[in-house]
Amino acid sequence: MMRLAGILYSLISTALAGTGVIVVLVAGFVSLPAILGAAAAGAVLAAPVAWLVARRLYEAG
Repeated sequence: MMRLAGILYSLISTALAGTGVIVVLVAGFVSLPAILGAAAAGAVLAAPVAWLVARRLYEAG
């Protein structure tokens, strides 16, 4: 399950970090700390999300 979670993390973290950056830019915060903070928050948030998705996939299969 760890391998699946790692693969999912690479996809989910990219999506969440990108979404966070887009939200920050649309909100008008165009400073480097705001952009990096949003990207870091997306990467950190992706870890439990990837774990939950991997667990649900293992339970379903």
